[in-house]
Amino acid sequence: MVDVKLDYAVPAADLTEYVTLFYYFRADVPIFEDIERADYAQLRFRLSPGASQYSFADGLVQQSTEIHVLGPTCGPVKGRAIGPLRLFGMGLTAAGWTAIMGTDASSMLNRTVDAIGLFGAAKMRGALRAFAKATSVEECAAIAEPLVRYLIQERCVGALRFVRQVDAWLADSPSPDIDDLVALTHLSRRQVERKCKAMYGAPPKMLARKFRALKAAVALASEVETLD
Repeated sequence: MVDVKLDYAVPAADLTEYVTLFYYFRADVPIFEDIERADYAQLRFRLSPGASQYSFADGLVQQSTEIHVLGPTCGPVKGRAIGPLRLFGMGLTAAGWTAIMGTDASSMLNRTVDAIGLFGAAKMRGALRAFAKATSVEECAAIAEPLVRYLIQERCVGALRFVRQVDAWLADSPSPDIDDLVALTHLSRRQVERKCKAMYGAPPKMLARKFRALKAAVALASEVETLD
């Protein structure tokens, strides 16, 4: 039997607009391979030694560093890592990306980048050492929450209104119409498309398709759990 375990923790209330979930993953196997669906951006800390890489839907293959940011993805991503593997990570919402990264998300679509180069060695390696000593997702979350607060920058405040409007637009209809988003935000169509690309990594139409797929996957998973 393969020893693989994934645990989740919900972030504190003041962080829920920036972080989707914290997760702690363990796989006691020589080589771990998996395919992830299109998803939010991720900040990940590999807590065990060994090489790892991502193969993206556009054909690019990138090696990942021990602390890395995985940008938003628009298609399946194949991950491969030398085991045994321990990893702690968190999903970054569009507001979280804007607050923490401060760059155009579309420039990181289907890409990974070293987080130490972005945020500095001292803070990130200190967090890595603390996560490596933890034995549960709850312990890791308690370490991660102050780190996220440290990384968040004031510029996120102005972005939250637009993110809330886009999230509401995505949630309110199974087939969101971009004209409804334009009316909701009181921005031009071009402004809406530019801001969506910068914060979510994709224009509204692609974003709507991606989130329809995500909702369908969540609904299917819920049906399977009910049957079990």
